[in-house]
Amino acid sequence: MSGPRMDPTDESLMLRYQQGDRVAFSALVRRHQGPLFNFAVRQVRVPQLAEDVVQETFVRVVQNAADFKHEARFTTWVYTITRNLCIDQLRKRALRKHPSLDQASGEEGDGPTLGEQTADPRANVEREATGTELKERIARAVDTLPDEQREVFLMREVANLPFKEIAEITNVPENTVKSRMRYALERLQEALAEYEEYARALR
Repeated sequence: MSGPRMDPTDESLMLRYQQGDRVAFSALVRRHQGPLFNFAVRQVRVPQLAEDVVQETFVRVVQNAADFKHEARFTTWVYTITRNLCIDQLRKRALRKHPSLDQASGEEGDGPTLGEQTADPRANVEREATGTELKERIARAVDTLPDEQREVFLMREVANLPFKEIAEITNVPENTVKSRMRYALERLQEALAEYEEYARALR
């Protein structure tokens, strides 16, 4: 019997895709579309726009595949693309106010949205354990963070990226990234302190 098979790295999948392996590209999409959507939706705050951002991210990956250098990390590259597309969307929305776009699946959408497809199955367990109220409070607290702190928090907590990569993506020193994360956590702790006291009283 052979030992456990190691999953290929993002970079090796990208190398295979550059050599014409379409299956390798599909594996990258499956691996990253969920975390990228979760990051984008908390930035642009509209699921339909977040889906557009993720779709456009992978279009850019295809268009610029030849430019990817193998000493680079794929996650740094792909999150930089997604972040820039989110910034573009936010600028467009500032210039013209949309009618509501948060309808789950648009006019013809019978199938599940990307958000539903990539929903974390652990969410049900967490919901039973902590209640939807806490999740809603956390989501609201994250939404109220200043933009720079929110994106660092999301890259760290949602995408699980190391500080060094976040620094490369946001183009600021690593110490600045750590400071933004610290301020974000302090703000979130303040915002949730009231809920924690309430939860303690129920025990």
